[in-house]
Amino acid sequence: MERNTLSTVRVLALSDVMDEALANDVSHARGADLVVACGDLPFDYLAHLMDRLDVPLVFVPGNHDPDLGGYRLTRRGLSLRAGLPTEPPWPPGAINADGRVVDVAGLRLAGLGGCIRYGQGPNQYTDRQQSRRARRLAGTARWRRRRDHRPVDVVLTHAPPRDVGDDDDPPHRGFTGLRELIGSLEPQLLLHGHVHPDGTNRTEHRIGGTVVRNVVGRHILDIRRSAGRRAP
Repeated sequence: MERNTLSTVRVLALSDVMDEALANDVSHARGADLVVACGDLPFDYLAHLMDRLDVPLVFVPGNHDPDLGGYRLTRRGLSLRAGLPTEPPWPPGAINADGRVVDVAGLRLAGLGGCIRYGQGPNQYTDRQQSRRARRLAGTARWRRRRDHRPVDVVLTHAPPRDVGDDDDPPHRGFTGLRELIGSLEPQLLLHGHVHPDGTNRTEHRIGGTVVRNVVGRHILDIRRSAGRRAP
């Protein structure tokens, strides 16, 4: 059965592992309306896919990505960091959704990158720090929903929620704050990477009505658009 393109968005979801077949032949993602990346992928690989597919790209950083904090866009479209003009390292036109709620290709996405702190590298947080970030993100999403009655369709993260598709080793433990975020926003999907699936880490889990899916590698998903509801 063919998908209803008026009600669904075809999404190419990626994380952690470059897919050489896709890099060489983007027809493997034919019909994609949007690329989402959950971290730890080279930006030149993402730029190549974005350019060849000619669709938007939304991403969150992983623990092997550079520090992407401090960039901001002026009203005139100038990118600044520490008050000085600079070009961010991600592909031109791509959207860094870390800590943000964005509307792209008919979907509303909320993003929270990074993993549990296990060393001194960038994009690592203690469980308490990530819980604070999750509460701020939830507050932004609720404010947006009060304004236009649109829920968040998809949450993008790098690490999984605690005890939902994570691993027992310290670098790959999930965040408790992501469970709280799902409970607050009730999205259709939470997409994450960071944990490479094996026999014990299945690619799909559920928290309530939310599907939690590991998208390490390459995945094609048809995601239903959630139309804004009118206020009563």
